[in-house]
Amino acid sequence: MSAQDAQAAEKDGALVCTTCPRRCRLAPGALGACGARRNAGGTIVADNYGRVTSLALDPIEKKPLARYRPGTLVVSVGSYGCNLTCPFCQNWEISQAGEKDVRWRTVMPDELVAATLEARRSRPEVAGIAYTYNEPLVGWEYVRDCAELARDAGLVNVLVSNGCFEQGVLDALDGLVDAANIDLKGFSDAFYATCGGAPRSLACARDTIERLAADPRCHLEVTTLVVPGMNDGEAEMEELAGWLAGLDGGRGRETLTHHVTRFFPRWRLTDRGPTPVADVYRLADVSRRYLDHVFVGNC
Repeated sequence: MSAQDAQAAEKDGALVCTTCPRRCRLAPGALGACGARRNAGGTIVADNYGRVTSLALDPIEKKPLARYRPGTLVVSVGSYGCNLTCPFCQNWEISQAGEKDVRWRTVMPDELVAATLEARRSRPEVAGIAYTYNEPLVGWEYVRDCAELARDAGLVNVLVSNGCFEQGVLDALDGLVDAANIDLKGFSDAFYATCGGAPRSLACARDTIERLAADPRCHLEVTTLVVPGMNDGEAEMEELAGWLAGLDGGRGRETLTHHVTRFFPRWRLTDRGPTPVADVYRLADVSRRYLDHVFVGNC
């Protein structure tokens, strides 16, 4: 933002949200494009803080996490809002919703952790909490506050995110995320543009993956949804998987897990059929040229 823009922001009370690369300029009371962050009283806040739309007990493999605490369960929690608008979103009813578009109830961090501990008393295989369903980091403050209490209670924290966030958000969560699955939707700015991403969305997703891959406290898995005619080329998968293999000081081949998953028509993208199963397996084989742990999904 230029000096002139900064002066204008001071004069009319607008603020720039620095959570993600969209950099929404919010007038007093206005919501960001994510539908979850608001300029309230001169501060950018998570308007969806504690507003839970979805709460379920899931196998950890459903996140998907294939190589972290297999056989355990997690309490999955979601709110509303997202900083992308992927036309194929399977959770668009909440990810693209605002507070007036969807039913929600307030669940504060201490209540969520207490509910998870209660679930563990009856189901000892409950390992912790997964922040998922919508994009959890548009309300990163809630994730942080829950994760701190969960860690202190001996629960693990699982993050399922598109990763398109600035480093300050990751700084706030440093040391709190035990396992993550990050959607790497494609490997081109053009593909992220079709998902409603800002110009730096791919760069931010890559930065997030690179940072988590280098963190010995966090188990990392990456998911790529293969959409026919959009990101189903072998050359793109070669580049993506090769990049993943080079992470973690060149140990990505052994340490990272890649999920190559099948698209089904959803939301605004219903002009094509599901990804042919043969294409999913073909692209998974491309990824296996570079990575030791590759799984297919939705097949």
